[in-house]
Amino acid sequence: MIPEGTRFLLPPEARLKAEVVGKLQHLFRRHGYEPVELPALELYDPDHPLAGRAFKLVDKTGEVLALRSEFTTLLAKLLRAHLGEGVHRFQYAGALWLREADAELGRLREYTQVGLELLGATGPLADAEVLELAFAALEALGVQGEVEVGLPSLVGEVLKASRLPEALQRRAQQAIHRKNLPELKGLLAESPVPEEARKVLLALPDLYGGREVLKEARGLPLPPKAQEALAQLERTLDLLGRPVLLDLGMARRYEYYSGIFFRAYTPGFGLPLLGGGRYDGALFPKAAGFALGVERLLEALRLPKEEEAPEVLALDLKALRRFARERRTELFHGEDPVAYARRRGIPFLARGEELFRVEEA
Repeated sequence: MIPEGTRFLLPPEARLKAEVVGKLQHLFRRHGYEPVELPALELYDPDHPLAGRAFKLVDKTGEVLALRSEFTTLLAKLLRAHLGEGVHRFQYAGALWLREADAELGRLREYTQVGLELLGATGPLADAEVLELAFAALEALGVQGEVEVGLPSLVGEVLKASRLPEALQRRAQQAIHRKNLPELKGLLAESPVPEEARKVLLALPDLYGGREVLKEARGLPLPPKAQEALAQLERTLDLLGRPVLLDLGMARRYEYYSGIFFRAYTPGFGLPLLGGGRYDGALFPKAAGFALGVERLLEALRLPKEEEAPEVLALDLKALRRFARERRTELFHGEDPVAYARRRGIPFLARGEELFRVEEA
């Protein structure tokens, strides 16, 4: 009666979902974020990052349309022509559709997001505001969360300084993001790299932890723009005044994120509950924001509070030896480690020296 990847909710769950959305909207409104409403249909754009996974249809004039697959790009396009100078705060909520949605709880093709955008403001205070609201959103829902902050632009600046060919830069970026040090060493051996850049690149996968990571990073021969980005991150965290988990090897989409990138996780659930960051110049001159996955939040709210899962699921003994020294690690016995990790809420898989997020497997 309904297609695969969609849901029919009965009153208890439908009520909880409405309460979650309502609490987030109320929180954002109290902080000055006004609601906007976006159409579910938009003109199909073959250059959209999710174009290959969008639901497409053709109207009677032959125009190709697409169901809304994310909010930020469409919102930025619509607002560019209407906003003047100054700071603008917007929030949104609604359904999204993807033809091949394998990231939102595994199989959903229709799911709900609530998010916000801070436009026209940049710098440490603006970043701290967005991060503070990410914490506040989890607290408003009673979800215990840990916020993980990265700086993809720092990785991008170091890769530029490496003078690696573009194809090798891409592969190195992926190795850094997966924390695969042996692969990274092999890539750096394929092309001449300045010694300072080599030193920084090999250090990036291990720059993971608390505020002590900033001190380690400051001791490296970073390019000037990377030093500036690191200093701005430190000022942001000083203003925020909350503990975060830093991952300076987080390298995904460094061309898009001009500053911080962050995600939030909760114990016992392996997928991020929210994600966002700063994307100055990508869609809007000065912009930052984040979105929460409502279906993920509903799953997290059902978790037994006392459940404690390992942080890493090791796929072989080498990985167990490597990662058990610093994180709670369990050796996997079975046939489907990804499904097992998602069921237990284990955020990382490890094979040999390589560590990667479950949602990237």
